[in-house]
Amino acid sequence: MTIAPSIAAESEAAVADSTVTPPTVDPLAWLADAAAVRADAGLHRELLVRQADSPAINLASNDYLGLSGHPDVIAAAQRAAARFGAGSTASRLVVGTTAAHDEFERDIADFLGWPAALCFSSGYLANVGAITALVGRGDLIVSDAGTHASLIDGCRLSRAQVVVVGRGDVDAVAEALRTNAFRRALVVTDSVYSIDGEPAPVAGLYAAAHAAGAALLVDEAHALGVRGPGGRGLVAELGLAGAPGLIVTTVMSKSLGAQGGVVASSTLVREHLIDCARPFIFDTGLNPAAVGAAHAALGILRANPELPQRLRTAAARLAAKCGGHEPAAAVVSLIIGDPHQAVAIAAGCRAEGVLVGCFRPPSVPAGTSRLRLTARADLDDATVDHVADVVNRVRAQVMSA
Repeated sequence: MTIAPSIAAESEAAVADSTVTPPTVDPLAWLADAAAVRADAGLHRELLVRQADSPAINLASNDYLGLSGHPDVIAAAQRAAARFGAGSTASRLVVGTTAAHDEFERDIADFLGWPAALCFSSGYLANVGAITALVGRGDLIVSDAGTHASLIDGCRLSRAQVVVVGRGDVDAVAEALRTNAFRRALVVTDSVYSIDGEPAPVAGLYAAAHAAGAALLVDEAHALGVRGPGGRGLVAELGLAGAPGLIVTTVMSKSLGAQGGVVASSTLVREHLIDCARPFIFDTGLNPAAVGAAHAALGILRANPELPQRLRTAAARLAAKCGGHEPAAAVVSLIIGDPHQAVAIAAGCRAEGVLVGCFRPPSVPAGTSRLRLTARADLDDATVDHVADVVNRVRAQVMSA
């Protein structure tokens, strides 16, 4: 009896006998032209490699409380890695949920004032996962124009109808909910806008959503450790922690100095995300070292509730010295306008040992390229004054050239 070769064997034979003729024209050649266009517009980007022993003063990071290098946070990361290994080894639903994950989720939920919380591998995935699990086709999202890219992408991937309203426009949110038919509706906003650190009208947005039977999702990435009682965020500051129809997302990568994202809400929301949030189900769980580090940082914040005020004081001093608006959070935004000049100023500051953020389109609207200076709770007055002197001097040199 003749046995037919397996499909795999036939496939291997076909590959061995085939020859490939390279195309005469590279189908990716257009990338060079696109790169040239970006460079002409001042939008080319390069990675800045940060050395471990760099003496530069870093005001470009989101390490708001200065805890990423805290010895207790580093030691906790090392203990977690020694206990559970370098990686979580699988998705959270298989064996990627360690005791470290469970302990942290319970503690962060309690700290934020919610019944439950769920960890994701990043804040980006937490936002995408929460939005896409809560709404879909036939549903409505009303999105604040000032929201972070992760919220925008979550809205796009949800396949729901999306109505974008002006930044902080509560009346427009109410109008969109009133004039659009929906099965379910979700209002989406940052609590503190990431570019300039200004707070959103969260209380008004919640009232508008609640009146229309819609839920509200608030990204507290730039409010955790910065606003609210003991750094619990703007939602807690407004007395809305634990409110029905409200979902909070936040991160472990800013004030907690580690990495990862969190969704905090009701137990029902947590259970739904475990069952339905694709970035949770199909992603490898956050590594134990990051969880251990974030948990230790949360403990430091609990034990030192004065840290957020210390941070905001440093931000206010920095803004006053640099001529920026008095900040409501940690970010001082200095609008330059021209992206080439913004890049030149950031480079000049870097050459003098000061790292500042440089934000250009599409991160900000055209014509509003800016420096983004991030204060930290561990900055003393002398350091803030030195940073301001460098920024002011380099800015004046570039702008007058």
